[in-house]
Amino acid sequence: MTSSEPTDKPKRFYKLAAVEPMDDGWTVALDGRTIKTPARAGLVLPTERLARAIAAEWQAQDANIDLLAMHLTRLANVAIDRAGETREEMADELARYCETDLICHIADTPDELAEAEENHWAPVRDWAGDTLGVNLVPVIGIVASPQPDSSLEAARDHALSLDAFRLTGLLFGAGLFGSALLALAVEQEALSAEDAYEISRIDEAWQADNWGEDEEAKAVTEARRLEAKALGVWFRALV
Repeated sequence: MTSSEPTDKPKRFYKLAAVEPMDDGWTVALDGRTIKTPARAGLVLPTERLARAIAAEWQAQDANIDLLAMHLTRLANVAIDRAGETREEMADELARYCETDLICHIADTPDELAEAEENHWAPVRDWAGDTLGVNLVPVIGIVASPQPDSSLEAARDHALSLDAFRLTGLLFGAGLFGSALLALAVEQEALSAEDAYEISRIDEAWQADNWGEDEEAKAVTEARRLEAKALGVWFRALV
């Protein structure tokens, strides 16, 4: 985009994004004015580390603010504006991801792809069963198999046990990876978010290696890698 082309990105209106302590947490102020969420709530964050990461996100903006690329800010907005009121719905959504979990669908052909998938996916399924009681049944192909009610309930119960910030990250990860189990592994620090994303795209990587990848697909992959990186920062900052 040249400087003469129109943009719908708002202009940067501040010089300094800084962290400020509050009675009940931390916040980010732009030239001394604290940030509000889209619902006009205060951006109250549970840890100084998360506040510093979000402040860095705002400080890194150029002449125009790219809100869509500010993944930590967007996650915080969801956690504050929505997660408290929609906990049950978010837990149900995680259970639905379990019903069609990516890492339960093994490729029917070729054998080398199926083997690569299982080398990475089976340990995550085993971990989820052993650690969280979420035992999901793998299948060959894309047709989903009914999953045990006890496992869906275990996933739902775990989601409901989380605070709004961890729950928000968990659901974001499930959508990014197409897998509740990978998201749970990231939330529980059994996998890094970056590794989980690469594990989620084994089929895509195999296709790209064998048939090539166009520029649009490469751009999508890189954008999702950035989202995975942000998710990793999110969970590390909540500790």
